[in-house]
Amino acid sequence: MVSSIQSESKLSLEEFLKLPETKPASEYIDGHIYQKPMPQGEHSTLQSRLTAAINQVGIPQKLAHAFTELRCTFGGGSVVPDIAVFEWQRIPLRPNGRIENRFLITPDWTIEILSPDQSPNRVIKKISFCLKHGTKLGWFIDPEDESVSVFQSNQLPEVKYNTDTLPILSVLGDWELSVAELFNWLSFT
Repeated sequence: MVSSIQSESKLSLEEFLKLPETKPASEYIDGHIYQKPMPQGEHSTLQSRLTAAINQVGIPQKLAHAFTELRCTFGGGSVVPDIAVFEWQRIPLRPNGRIENRFLITPDWTIEILSPDQSPNRVIKKISFCLKHGTKLGWFIDPEDESVSVFQSNQLPEVKYNTDTLPILSVLGDWELSVAELFNWLSFT
């Protein structure tokens, strides 16, 4: 179970950001600190394969970039999505063109993969927090029942299964991925 590691007195966002980083990462939402669970086999496989697939389409044409475990601080909170995808023109850069270390904006697409014993509601709360502050698309991947809940601004969530095609950022053009293709990455036989 993901636990809150908050003490009795609430910390401000500024105080939270001064704390040493934890492994796995801690997040700050609505004045509470939560530590993410340690990724396991299915989570790690889906995270690395999906990141690679998005980047294979997004990077060569400078459309988008997927980042794993990237701290994003915005809207009075600080989250670390399993995968944060940014449209290319929104990636924060230094004056010399190198990428910034601190991302003080919402991702365009946030992807969360449910880990064993993790609270689904807490993950949904994090996706909702991102959407509330400008994220365009959220995926909540549940390896146990092989589903992907899709969250978009001003729409009710949709749960996708099997051969359902998953919505992606429009900037990625005609790239497609079905739920079945996503979960086939877990098979090593």
